[in-house]
Amino acid sequence: MDNIITSKENPVIKLYQKLSASKKERLQYGLFVLEGLRIVSDALQENAEVTHLILTKQAMEHWGEELLQADLRDTKTLVISNELGNRIASTSTTQGVFAICRVPAAKAPVFTDNGRYIVLYGLQDPGNVGMIIRTADALGIDGIFMCGSCDLYSPKAIRSTMGSVFRESIFVVGSEDELFDVLKCGGVETSAAVIDTDAEKITTCGFNGRQAVFIGNEGNGLPAETALRCDRRVTIPMNGTINSLNAAMAAGILMWELKK
Repeated sequence: MDNIITSKENPVIKLYQKLSASKKERLQYGLFVLEGLRIVSDALQENAEVTHLILTKQAMEHWGEELLQADLRDTKTLVISNELGNRIASTSTTQGVFAICRVPAAKAPVFTDNGRYIVLYGLQDPGNVGMIIRTADALGIDGIFMCGSCDLYSPKAIRSTMGSVFRESIFVVGSEDELFDVLKCGGVETSAAVIDTDAEKITTCGFNGRQAVFIGNEGNGLPAETALRCDRRVTIPMNGTINSLNAAMAAGILMWELKK
């Protein structure tokens, strides 16, 4: 196998490491990174704009034939040494499969009849964000809005989506005012998920027409003023003295009820 890259000074390798480490660099270049056989395969299958496919020598021997079946006309493929793969990996036991992918161009949301949406407002844990996106994909949620939350394109968030980031419609909104304007113009009724026994129980309140549920920060929930801007307040009834759930777990319950 010829032309195996071994130097950390290779321009593509340097770019990969910058993108992996820095949100600023991801924003500047409009690119993000992928690591792992499954998520790189999903990106290729879903026609994501993969600019570079990077495989270690070992990965090329194991999965090269499978990965190279994709349409790679606009993708540069590099083979690197196993040692260099370990150096750029963000996981402890890397599969040696990496990619650089272009951030999709922003699109205006298209609201469907009886559409079901969730709003991630102020979530800061990329693992939670990724898990919620994955659950939304599994349950058939029509779109996800993110406002004031962590970077969708951080390696941990992307990895946690398990490929669902390429299948779900995700809209990153810059401000609360813009968020409410977009939902109002789309004829979407908004519900704030809160911890309050006076709020409507999610299990009995019912959802008609276009609906969006707001899910707040892991530690503090939704700001009171944001909850008040929503059309109604809903809560997950809980047993005993428990008064909170992990954000991703709560989101899963809320989305399940939305889709019933």
